[in-house]
This record gives sequence, structure tokens and C-alpha cells, in this order.
Amino acid sequence: MVSIKVTYLFDPLCGWCYGASPVIQQLGQQANIQLELAPSGLFAGGGRTMDAAFADYAWSNDQRIAKLTGQRFTEDYRSKVLGHFGSRFDSATTTLALTAVSLTAPQRELETLKVLQEARYVQGLDTCEVSVVEKLLRDMGLTVSADRLAVADAELLAANAARIQRARGLMQTFGAQGVPALVVSGNQGSRLVSGKALYGSFEDLLSQITVAT
Repeated sequence: MVSIKVTYLFDPLCGWCYGASPVIQQLGQQANIQLELAPSGLFAGGGRTMDAAFADYAWSNDQRIAKLTGQRFTEDYRSKVLGHFGSRFDSATTTLALTAVSLTAPQRELETLKVLQEARYVQGLDTCEVSVVEKLLRDMGLTVSADRLAVADAELLAANAARIQRARGLMQTFGAQGVPALVVSGNQGSRLVSGKALYGSFEDLLSQITVAT
């Protein structure tokens, strides 16, 4: 029986969220925890494009994340994604793709997040492009989700907007300064667990989640 609900506040293009991926994936395997993904839209629709200054900043930040978490940021990512000046830096497509999966194959949303993150940071694919993300979904066998993403119908857009609004509401309510972060809900109410807890051991994270719930 599920006793604890954990809402994961994140953005698919957030490097620190990618750094937290191993423990988030583990969290999703816990029988007594219901993990819900809540994309915040942090980098969605901002209109930013890649340039040399932003690429240098991102790569420097990514190296800190890699050192702390062991997550890979490859040279393919550095050259093909960060080095593609003029390309969009916008998580709208990946966020919408995750919502499409949540509507059509919810049990695979966490897996999809991992695939989207690794496609960017390991394979060096531009996951800001609809065609790239659509192909990734199809390669996973998520044909219906890919079809929904390609059309971006009104129901999908409304569901996506509602998810972002809910995530932002939770961040405001609990005073989250950014992502990643967790909102843990149990018998004693709901509380925030900061992103810092996602970069230590999984056992320490579990203890922070389960204490006084």
C-alpha cells in the first residue's frame, strides 16, 4: 500500500535535475512511494538561443554537476548541443512530451525523462526540436505519445499548462528556490525536501523522505 507521495519538481533541461536522475529513478522503484512528476516550465518558452557565452557558462556548470554526481556530459553534447550557436534553449518540447506520456502511458513517464535527458547530455541530440523528441518517443514504442506531441492538440496543451501551473504553485507554497526539489506528502501533511538531498546517498534521501511522514 502506498503510504508516501513524493512530487518531483524539475525541468527537463535543468542540468542539476539530470544530476539527480539516478536517485530519482531509484525513488520511482520504491513500492511504498508514489512518485509524481511535476515539470515547472523553468526553461519553457523563454526565447533564449545558444551563444558562446551561454555555452561556456553551461559547460562550466555541467562540470560541477558531473564532479558531484558522476553523471556524464559528453563531448558530443558539448559540440553538437552547446556548440550549435543560434539553436533554441527551450524545454517546451520535452515538457510537452512528458505530458503526452503522462496522458497515454503514465507508467513510462519516469523512464521517458531519463531517455530525454541522456539523449541530450550523452548522445548530443537537440531535444529542443520536436522532430528529435518525437523520434525518441517512437523509438521507445510510445507511438501514441509521439502522435500527440506531433499534433499538440488542445487537450494536451491544456494538460501541460495545468501541470506547470501546479508545479509553480507548489514551489510558491513551500518556498522552493528552484529545481530540483521534492514535496513529500504523508499522514503528517506536506513538506519540502531541497534539491541538495538528491546528491547524497539514496539511503540518506530515503531517511529524509520517510522521517515524520
